[in-house]
Amino acid sequence: MDIRLGLTFDDVLLVPGPSDVLPGEVDVGTRLTRDITLSIPLLSAAMDTVTEADLAIAMAQAGGIGVLHRNNSIAEQAEMVRQVKKFEAGMVVNPVTMYPDQTLADALDLMARHKISGIPVVERASGPGPKPLVGIVTNRDVRFATDPTQPISELMTREGLVTVPAGVDRETAKRLFHRHRIEKLLVVDEDFRCIGLITVKDMEK
Repeated sequence: MDIRLGLTFDDVLLVPGPSDVLPGEVDVGTRLTRDITLSIPLLSAAMDTVTEADLAIAMAQAGGIGVLHRNNSIAEQAEMVRQVKKFEAGMVVNPVTMYPDQTLADALDLMARHKISGIPVVERASGPGPKPLVGIVTNRDVRFATDPTQPISELMTREGLVTVPAGVDRETAKRLFHRHRIEKLLVVDEDFRCIGLITVKDMEK
């Protein structure tokens, strides 16, 4: 019986040929549309098992693009777009906020709806735009609270808030996370208005 040679991919090794071109000199950018150019030629599929907000953000950070699926309601699609657009270089721009007179029930609802574990608390000031920061409420603050009508002002952390200005560099943010043993940095402007939020998870992405 004549048994012929059979090979699998694991049995074969292709030896790279020599090249004078260094990896850093290679441009793999590609044009997606007339006006959109990607740094890498990768695009994630618009499938509900593939691309939602988290992957769209990760693809953008890598230089590609993620196409959000639409196998959900218009409101849910808009929320995914909002999450992606608010993510900026590790910082959530104009994060979800609460007012001190809102309740524990409101906080739990926002945390569940937006899949977040901490919410900046701001003054109920009039007019559009960012509001002055007065505290932050996190999972630790509400973990053992039982009265859904209890105001956030009685639960939130007021003292020792760790804040940074917009444009803080990653190394400084990491040092603050380590020094204060916290998972969230509040980004404020010159008037101490909350304009962003940096989390440990965002820094690790």
